Amino acid sequence: MKKLKPTTPGQRGRTVIEYRKKLTATKPHKALTKGRKRGVGRNNAGRITTRHKGGGNKRLYRDIDFKYNKIDIPAKLTTIEYDPNRNAFIGLVVYKDGEKRYIVVPKEMKVGDTFIVGEKVSIERGNRTILKRIPVGTFVYNVEIKPGSGAKMVRGAGTYAQVVANADGYTSLKMPSSEVRKVLDTCYASIGEASNEEYKLANWGKAGKSRWKGIRPTVRGSAQNPVDHPYGGGEGAQGRGTRRPKTKWGKVTGGRKTRTPKKYSNSLVVNRRIKKKRK
Repeated sequence: MKKLKPTTPGQRGRTVIEYRKKLTATKPHKALTKGRKRGVGRNNAGRITTRHKGGGNKRLYRDIDFKYNKIDIPAKLTTIEYDPNRNAFIGLVVYKDGEKRYIVVPKEMKVGDTFIVGEKVSIERGNRTILKRIPVGTFVYNVEIKPGSGAKMVRGAGTYAQVVANADGYTSLKMPSSEVRKVLDTCYASIGEASNEEYKLANWGKAGKSRWKGIRPTVRGSAQNPVDHPYGGGEGAQGRGTRRPKTKWGKVTGGRKTRTPKKYSNSLVVNRRIKKKRK
């Protein structure tokens, strides 16, 4: 991390990731890029369904390989690149048959390193295999939920899941949220941790950085009018005036369980996540 000098109010206390020391390419591989319209929080009718999204810099989409369907073909990492659409680093890999693809790079993997996907591969960083072959205690990322569906879980910067048990056709994984969840042991996972572990330590320093990222401002409920929010109104600073905390639409939050009672994966959750108290 690099701490900037306080030459302006926005630079004071700001910390940034030193990308020049980590990345090896500045332009993406053109054949694996395409334009893509961002939803910016709107549904197919154009109505806002998620607030505080919009604007930001234009993003060229990189086509990432989450399927990893080239089995038993060695691949070599040729570049490590920045991707504006995710917080982990991506890398261009060249398979032995000449095909090029983008992948999410694991931590500490360098240009020139190789990896392979298959059921009978060695348990080394970057390799990808089925969960029942991965020893207990190993860190994994890019985890499938269903065999052949492609990596769906544990893809964010610096994240990893830990294998805690293998039994009865399932592998128990301790997720980044501290939840322990069972996954079919025939699902694939990559060995290691996702790259760019310093991402969560960065201090953006100013509101403008949020706007670059496409995050719009959030207004406190107590600063609004009574017609706009349950906490609104009053002369000067007021308490919320309700026994339990509520959303803008009056729904109770802050303690009420929101998980669907009949969700398909309820039976696969061994231990729910530990809710941490705010400091």
